[in-house]
Amino acid sequence: MASVNAGKALVLGRKESFDAIGWIVTKLRKAFKNSIVILALLLLWEFAPRLGLVDATFFPPISEIATAWWQLLLSGDLAENTTASLSRSLGGFALAILLSIPLGLAIGWWKPVSEYLNPLLELLRNTAALAILPVFILLLGLGETSKVAIVLYACAFPLLLNTISGVKNVEPLLIKSARSMGLSSIQLFRKVIIPAAIPTIFVGIRQAGASSILVLVAAEMVGAKSGLGYLIQYTQFSFQITNMYAGIISISVIGVIINFLLVTLEKRLTGWKQTYSE
Repeated sequence: MASVNAGKALVLGRKESFDAIGWIVTKLRKAFKNSIVILALLLLWEFAPRLGLVDATFFPPISEIATAWWQLLLSGDLAENTTASLSRSLGGFALAILLSIPLGLAIGWWKPVSEYLNPLLELLRNTAALAILPVFILLLGLGETSKVAIVLYACAFPLLLNTISGVKNVEPLLIKSARSMGLSSIQLFRKVIIPAAIPTIFVGIRQAGASSILVLVAAEMVGAKSGLGYLIQYTQFSFQITNMYAGIISISVIGVIINFLLVTLEKRLTGWKQTYSE
C-alpha cells in the first residue's frame, strides 16, 4: 500500500511539474506575441542609424540612448526629475478624481444639476488646457500650484464626461427591476447606478491618467526648473540628443505603467463584468 501511495504521489508531482512548465511556456509565448512589434521597432531603431538610413546625430541608435538613460539614472538626474513630475501629475490627477467623479455622478443622475452646469461644462471642455496655461501662470505663478492646477483642469473633463455617460447609459431594465424591488432613490443610486457606471468611469480615469502626464510635460517646458519636460527641453537646447530621447522614453514607460495599474484596478473592481463577459 505504501508503495502504491508513493507511486501516486510521484505521478501527481510530475503532472503538477508539467502543468507549471506548460503555464510558463504559455505565458512566455503570449508575452513574445504581444511584444514582437515593439521588438521589431527597437531593432529598426538600432540599425537604421548605423546603416545610414537616418542621420545618427539626430536619431541615435537605441543602444546609445539606453546607455544615456543609465548614466542619467546613476547621476540621480533622472530620479530627481521623475519624482518632480510624478508628484505634480499624481497630485492633479488625484484632485481631479476627488472632484470630477462626484460631480459627474450628480450631473448624470439629477436633472436640475445637469441643466444648470452643462452649459458651463460645454464652454470649458472645448477650451484646450494648454491654451489657458498662461492664465494659470499669471494667476498662480511659476511654482508647483500652477502645474498641479493645469493637470487638474486637463484631467477633469475626461473624468466628468465618462462619469456622466456611465450614469446616463445604465440599462433601463436594470433600473426598473431595482425599483420594482422597492429600492429608494438613494439605494438605487448607491447599489445599482454607481456599480453599473464603474466600467465607463474607468475609461475616463485611464484617459485622465494619460492626460496628466502629457499636459504636465508641456507645462514643464514653459516655466519649470525640474521635471521630465524640463529635462527634455534642456537637453534639446544643450544638444544632448541621447539624453533628450532618454527623457522621452521615460515618459512613455511611466505612461504604460500607470495604464497597467489602472487596468489591474479596474479588473478587481469590476470582477462581475469579467465573469459576465466570460
